[in-house]
Amino acid sequence: MATPKTPWPHAPTHQLAEAGTYFVTASTYRKAHHFRGRDRAKVLHRGLLTVVRDFGWRLEAWAVFSNHYHFVGNSPEGTESAESLSQMLAVLHTKTSGWVNRLDESSRRHVWHNFRETRLTHQRSYFAR
Repeated sequence: MATPKTPWPHAPTHQLAEAGTYFVTASTYRKAHHFRGRDRAKVLHRGLLTVVRDFGWRLEAWAVFSNHYHFVGNSPEGTESAESLSQMLAVLHTKTSGWVNRLDESSRRHVWHNFRETRLTHQRSYFAR
């Protein structure tokens, strides 16, 4: 009999089958402050707003820091799922890690760790975020 696979908390299963409002957090690998300083933070901030627009997500709130970011966003209208979230963040993380690695002359450095999302299903969970 096969042993059930234990979920690994650092690589959560993304539950994106339903459209809706999501709270998302993503952090840099080992919490490194790759985006410290106004100019670097601005690039990450602008990158986040750009990919959100390009993928049709609508942000309600967001915060960008030197080693992580959070946002509350609505999946694109007319879609039945939020599956584009993974693709959207892959684009953001690829572009920003490439940029910061070129800036620091660290071509193969691992910049982003993972993201975690929570679908906000009732008003109390929404306002808590």
